[in-house]
Amino acid sequence: MRMLVLGAGALGGYFGGRALQRGLDVTFLVRPARGAQLARDGLRVESPLGDIHLPVRTVAEAGPEHDVVLLCCKAYDLDAAMASISPAVEAGACVLPVLNGLAHMEKLTAAFGRDRVWGGLAKCAATLTKDGVVRHLGDWRWLTFGEQDGRMSGRAAALAEALGRSPGLEVECVPDIASRMWEKLVHLGTVAAGTVLMRASVGEIVRAGGRDFLLTLLERNAAIAAAHGHAMTPGFMESYRALFSDPASHYTASMLRDLEAGGRTEAEHILAWLLEAARRVGVEDTLHALAVLHARAYDQRREAGRLA
Repeated sequence: MRMLVLGAGALGGYFGGRALQRGLDVTFLVRPARGAQLARDGLRVESPLGDIHLPVRTVAEAGPEHDVVLLCCKAYDLDAAMASISPAVEAGACVLPVLNGLAHMEKLTAAFGRDRVWGGLAKCAATLTKDGVVRHLGDWRWLTFGEQDGRMSGRAAALAEALGRSPGLEVECVPDIASRMWEKLVHLGTVAAGTVLMRASVGEIVRAGGRDFLLTLLERNAAIAAAHGHAMTPGFMESYRALFSDPASHYTASMLRDLEAGGRTEAEHILAWLLEAARRVGVEDTLHALAVLHARAYDQRREAGRLA
């Protein structure tokens, strides 16, 4: 199985490195500076589940010789990423995106076709240090994906078999990837809207008296999903009610961390998309509208150079 990984940052470096360990033929599509760094130092991953230090093959342009493209970009870089991987996909490769939200699925499917675009989820906390090391934070190491038609005998199933399971990586190919992605969006939409609006962790919001606020967000996101044909299970709702009721939790969304660092956020691709999804099906949208307004006001300040 020949894999092209777009980028060798936090997720691309981690999952690509684990795929190399499993014996897959992996190439990283990277910018020249990252390519030079990898040529000099190799791919370095520091992880509590086992470090990786391997030489890697890199390219600056995609070619036709790949079976699957692992797409790990931020949602706001999607257009550029699609242009970069287009030669590989047009030559027959399938795309495995692990972006947040669902907006990218519409765009990728329109460009490359439903048969070439899989659904995917990554549950892995990692960061890229200034010296080019991928630092794995904790023990999250899950990669879940599947073909949009639910087929379990195609290339996605073959990739899952090739990757297998190891202490540093657990892979699952599933027939219901759309429902799995909606589950993640219900969860992500709650923590992102809640922590961005309040500029605080889940525990801080709960201790301030905001438990009902978080649970209302959760219920409305679940209602949006159900109205679009993907109802949450009782077990899912029970576990996430507990998560968003924990006064000791340090949990925040990556969107809040991006905002606090003065960077770009994925608010348009997650919060604004959820707001429009709520309006399409008549779910009460006041909290979603406030979250989007908050994020867009931040964007205005950032673009004007007026952040503290």
